[in-house]
Amino acid sequence: MPSWIGGGGGAERVFSVLLQHLDRERFEPHLAAAQGRNAHLDDVPADVVVHELNVSRMRYALPAIIRIVRKIKPQTVLSTVVHLNVLLMLARPFLPRGTRLLLREGIIPSPFIAHDTGWPQLWAWFYRYLYKKADRIICLSDSMMNDFVDHFGLSRQKLVRIYNPVDPEKVRKLADTHGNPYSGPGPQLVTVGRLQRQKGMDILLDAMPAVLAALPDARLTILGEGPLESELKEQAARLGLKGAVSFLGFQSNPWPYIKYAALFVLPSRFEGLPNTLLEVLALGKNVVVTDCPGGIQEIQDAVRSMILVPPENPEALAHAIIAALQKSIADDVKRFDQALGKFDLQNTVAAYTALL
Repeated sequence: MPSWIGGGGGAERVFSVLLQHLDRERFEPHLAAAQGRNAHLDDVPADVVVHELNVSRMRYALPAIIRIVRKIKPQTVLSTVVHLNVLLMLARPFLPRGTRLLLREGIIPSPFIAHDTGWPQLWAWFYRYLYKKADRIICLSDSMMNDFVDHFGLSRQKLVRIYNPVDPEKVRKLADTHGNPYSGPGPQLVTVGRLQRQKGMDILLDAMPAVLAALPDARLTILGEGPLESELKEQAARLGLKGAVSFLGFQSNPWPYIKYAALFVLPSRFEGLPNTLLEVLALGKNVVVTDCPGGIQEIQDAVRSMILVPPENPEALAHAIIAALQKSIADDVKRFDQALGKFDLQNTVAAYTALL
C-alpha cells in the first residue's frame, strides 16, 4: 500500500499521473498532501484517499507525517521534493518498523545547495547522511545520479533513475480546449515556471530589451507564481518592458498559451528533469533552453532540434531567441513522439511499479 507525501507543482503533476495508472489489483494508494487539495490535484482519481496535512510551512509537517504514517501503516512511503524528503527521514525513528521509505528528488542537489539555500553545510549533511538511510532514492536524470555520487558519496546501488513521464495525447487534448489566447501581431514568447531564482526569469527579462530591439512587436507571457513575483515585475518596469511582458500567474491549463506561441523559453539556472519542457516538446514547439545542470542534455540527446544556450547569459539568450523567431519551423508532433520514447508514460509507470 504505497502512500505519497506530495510537494511542489511539477511533482504533484507527476504523482497525479502515477495515481491514475497504478494497478489497483496490486496497490491501494493513499495521498498525503502538505497543503491540502489544490488545482494540481484535480486529476487525482476518486478512489485515492487524500489526507490533508494542512500545514502552512513544510517545517511544521513533521508531526503530521508521523501521525498519518502511523495511522495508515503503509508498506511503502514515497516522498517528493527535498524539504519533505528531509522531514520524512527525520521522522523515520518514529514510524512503524519495516516501513520502506523511497525519496524522489526533484532537483539536482549541488547547484541547489550552492545557490538556493541559506545553510549549505546543513543541506549537504542532509544529503550525505540522511539520504543514505532511505531505502532507495529516485533520481530524474543520470546527471542527478552522478551528482549524488560525486558530491555526496551516495552509493549507486541506493539510486535509481526514473524519468518523468510525458503523456502527449493528454497535453494535445488540453491545448485544444481553448482558442488563441494572444492578441497583436507578435511573435509571442511564453515561459512557465515557479517565480523563484532557480527558474531564471530575471535572466529572460534582462534578455528582452535586445529581443525587442530586433523584433519590436515581440511579446513575452510568463505563467507561474512564486516569491519573486513583485521583484520580477519591478525589474520589467525598470527595463522599460511595460506592455511587452505579461505576468498571468498560475494557469491550471497553460497549454493553449504554449500551442499558439511562436517560441517557448526555459531560462533556468539548474533543473532536475523539467516536465514542462517534455510536454512542450510533445506539442512540437520550437524551444530555447539554457544548458544548465540537470537533465537538459538527456532531453537534448533525444530532441536534437532544441536550441541550447549557456545559463546566466542574457546576451546569448537574446541572440538565440531572435534567431529562433526569425526562422520558420513547422510543428511536427510525430517526430517528437519518436524522440520522446524514453520518457513514455508506460515506461515510467512500469518503473515505479517495479520499485514499489
